[in-house]
Amino acid sequence: MSDLHALESDVLNAIAAAHDEAALEAVRLAALGKKGSISALLATLGKMSPDERKTQGALINALKDNVSNALNARRDILKEAALEARLASETVDVTLPVREAAVETGRIHPISQVMDELTAIFADMGFSIAEGPDIENDDTNFTKLNFPEGHPAREMHDTFFFNPKEDGTRKLLRTHTSPVQVRTMLNVKPPIRVICPGRTYRCDSDQTHTPMFHQVEGLVIDKTANLGNLKWILEEFCKAFFEVPNVKMRFRPSFFPFTEPSMEVDIQCRRQNGEIRFGEGDDWLEILGCGMVHANVLRNCGIDPDEYQGFAWGMGIDRIAMLKYGMPDLRPFFEADVRWLSHYGFRPLDLPTLAGGLSS
Repeated sequence: MSDLHALESDVLNAIAAAHDEAALEAVRLAALGKKGSISALLATLGKMSPDERKTQGALINALKDNVSNALNARRDILKEAALEARLASETVDVTLPVREAAVETGRIHPISQVMDELTAIFADMGFSIAEGPDIENDDTNFTKLNFPEGHPAREMHDTFFFNPKEDGTRKLLRTHTSPVQVRTMLNVKPPIRVICPGRTYRCDSDQTHTPMFHQVEGLVIDKTANLGNLKWILEEFCKAFFEVPNVKMRFRPSFFPFTEPSMEVDIQCRRQNGEIRFGEGDDWLEILGCGMVHANVLRNCGIDPDEYQGFAWGMGIDRIAMLKYGMPDLRPFFEADVRWLSHYGFRPLDLPTLAGGLSS
């Protein structure tokens, strides 16, 4: 009898001391397992006399029940403690705001937005989009555009040249998107009505210039194309792009090798408190260059200047983006600062349309 009491006391103490379910399982196996101490006592009942079996069997079974009850109780305590520890370590503060979806946090770069705006405006006028390679040759970038070898206008472009080839020729990064006009005239029969947006490259860098920037040029070739058509197109573009009902423009004589006559265009504006507003005021701001396509350029591209004539214009996309959206410095356009993009960028689904508003 005393042995059973001692065994029960030892097992119950071991159960109480178990610090986790694994330790408790080890105690259970040591007591009630196939080779456990209480199982060994149960195995001795078959060798006892009926009277002994009746007395000892009741005591041993009572011991087994007490140990089983103690095991179950301790297991419940350990499970609850484990759950509380897990909850404490994996706590989620449901009061925190839900993270915004990518479509809400992502932003369209202002340059991409302005290109979409340009496309919407000129597509409404019947223009197509023409594109070409960033790496050009001297012929399409200069010669066919009426820049003869040694012409001083070549010095104005600060060109990035590649290393010369064995035959002396060398590729270059295009200094304007005019080569796209050349490629279009070489491959498309008139009438032609295209705009040519894209990257251009010049060795220049300051607050309003970067070595890589964006231009959009327009080209119209037809039998009756004239300066009146050019003036109307540019006025309609400025009204639509700057979202003003009226705009005054003035055309000043200038020089470009690929147009004759050549002009620079100023747009009416008002400067006040560091802001520029278009369509009002008595100040002027130069925004683009234009002119009638030079007869030599038409001839170089296989178009008879006695039958066809045309006009072209070009402007900096980065520049008009700065003017429209109030950006004081060009360099952050290309610094990949997420904070800047979050401030000046556009929501991905806010696609510009003339009907809904370009920048709404």
